[in-house]
Amino acid sequence: MSARVWLITTFLMTLQWIGIRLSGHHLSPLWEVAAAGLAIFGAAFILSWAAEVAQTDIPQALALAFLALIAVLPEYAVDIYFAWSAGKDPRYIAYATANMTGANRLLIGVGWAAVVVTFWIKYGQRRVILERSHLIELFHLVLATLYSFVIPLKGTISALDSLFLIAIFVSYMISASKAKVVEPELEGSPGELLMHLRPLARRLATIGMFVFAAVAIYLSAEPFAEGLLATGRLFNIEEFLLVQWLAPLASESPEFIVAIVFALRGKPGASMGTLVSSKVNQWTLLIGMLPLAYSLSAGHLGAMHLDARQTEEIFLTAAQSLFAIAVLANLSFSLAEAGLIFALFATQLFFTDAAFRYGYAIGYIALAMTWLVVSRSSRQGLVAMFAERWSGKPVAASHQK
Repeated sequence: MSARVWLITTFLMTLQWIGIRLSGHHLSPLWEVAAAGLAIFGAAFILSWAAEVAQTDIPQALALAFLALIAVLPEYAVDIYFAWSAGKDPRYIAYATANMTGANRLLIGVGWAAVVVTFWIKYGQRRVILERSHLIELFHLVLATLYSFVIPLKGTISALDSLFLIAIFVSYMISASKAKVVEPELEGSPGELLMHLRPLARRLATIGMFVFAAVAIYLSAEPFAEGLLATGRLFNIEEFLLVQWLAPLASESPEFIVAIVFALRGKPGASMGTLVSSKVNQWTLLIGMLPLAYSLSAGHLGAMHLDARQTEEIFLTAAQSLFAIAVLANLSFSLAEAGLIFALFATQLFFTDAAFRYGYAIGYIALAMTWLVVSRSSRQGLVAMFAERWSGKPVAASHQK
């Protein structure tokens, strides 16, 4: 599909919902989810293309911070809506937790694995190697993951968590701003069309795309979220599961597709790097924003109290993140490792009992510890990561298992 057709198609995806919403016409819950979900899907693509072009016109540090926020805006919109609603109705805390944990587990369990499988099918290569610059993301992911185990232990997501997690995110942005930035490759992308415009026209077009996508997401978030809940009630499907898996699919699919396109173009390292960065953003800023939205809605500073189900889900998500770090610590990701990560993710979907969720979580942690003991390269990579951050100088690390 040509870049021009892609651009027109995504704009039509969002325009159909904007027209429906502004007309005041109400659809059935199922059709409302479909129409609003398509708008979020299209808006996510438009944001990613505009963000690519924006890198050529704004300072390096600002570009990194801005792009990090843009990349997860669709996911934020839905989850922050649930957190805001929870300030008025505590039942929505479960949905905010469901959306956040589902998005994070999908990103690793499906997104990371899909990159390696795509690269193997296209080029026959069974291993993806990441550049050393991605140690920045991994280091901050380690910090966020270790802290995330505190949340299920205390049973709340509070302003204190916001303080620590947003601080990690800010540290990540500052560190990333000092790293080498590679100019975006826009060949074949709709962003390439904008690069042919005069500078002023390009900037105005880029701003217009950001505004258009933001309006579409704003008009879609509430109907999409509420439509999911209504659809669950209508078809007697557990609302928690719909919010956990269907909502992130709509908001994260464009990111997955872009990552797969990179892998098809023979750039799997850049593809994996993008998804690792997204994981850092979601595991820091997204979680950190939830109690702030909750408190603003409630009108006072308060904590989101988690029930047993939500505690289990966060513990399992943190454990999966820990295992993924152990696997990727040597900046190498093989087809066998991708298969293991996907298998562990996929099989847990068939078991909803608390005992199984805790079993999988403990299994992830045990695997992570065993991995670091058995794999010298992963152990060396983890040590090099911290040594590099402490000394500020590159430390050699092996890619061999």
